[in-house]
Amino acid sequence: MSKSLKKTILAVILVLLAAIVFRSATVITRPGEYRVIRQFGKIVRVDTTESHPYGLGFKIPFIQTDTSISRKLMLYDLAASDVMTSDKKSMISDCFVLWRIDDPVKFIQKLSGSQQNAESRISSNVYNSLKNVISSLTQEEVISGRDGDLATLLTEKLGTNLSTYGIKVEKIETKMLDLPDENKDAVYTRMISERNNIAASYTAQGNQKAQEIKNDTDEQTTVILAQAQKTADTTVAEGEAEYMRILSEAYNDESKADFYSFVRQLDAVKATLKTGNNTIVLDKDSPIARLFYQIE
Repeated sequence: MSKSLKKTILAVILVLLAAIVFRSATVITRPGEYRVIRQFGKIVRVDTTESHPYGLGFKIPFIQTDTSISRKLMLYDLAASDVMTSDKKSMISDCFVLWRIDDPVKFIQKLSGSQQNAESRISSNVYNSLKNVISSLTQEEVISGRDGDLATLLTEKLGTNLSTYGIKVEKIETKMLDLPDENKDAVYTRMISERNNIAASYTAQGNQKAQEIKNDTDEQTTVILAQAQKTADTTVAEGEAEYMRILSEAYNDESKADFYSFVRQLDAVKATLKTGNNTIVLDKDSPIARLFYQIE
């Protein structure tokens, strides 16, 4: 083997060794993960994309090792379980939890870095919180709080219990919070009865209000009619008084008195003839007879 060939082979070997050493000394951290650096099994540091903006870090080759722990938001679906309300009503709860690893060092030390161990711990803590919260509420309060209030209470009750394990629970939501099948019919019947009672109460109140309005309207109508009748009577009386005044003035005028007397006598004859009998028998001294004498 020639001397130049030996130098080439040696250079290649050195390059390969350098590449292996560089690769062993390089730590690449990707978004959504923690990069945990250990030395002889002990954690010496945790790299993130925040601590290494370009995701590139270094470690002592062949002495330090690195492993990846997820930083992403994870979902854990709890098994459905029975819970009891404060009024001793059984309900079935089915929840899910959104969680993330907040402290990878604690997560590794307390739970051996196992997601399965973490979910087991989450299940136990969330179930205890769920049981404590629902046991402090009546069944009606639980049902009415399904739209969000219950999730808030559960999150508050859970608090920071899981922070010891390096876990942070972002949200607890209930997929189902319902009655056991054997209790549904009885509860629904009671709820329907209660709603019917409320409807009957509203109907009675409405009828009472309607009667009050009707009575008030009738009273106002009576008052208005009485005032109208009073006004009409006053107008009629005033008209009759004016008629009598005009008539009195007419009879007090001697030039007109004979004419009005004549007209009234004609009216009397006309009224008599309306009976259908065209024959009139009069005493010669009667005013009507004197009327005909005057005509002659």
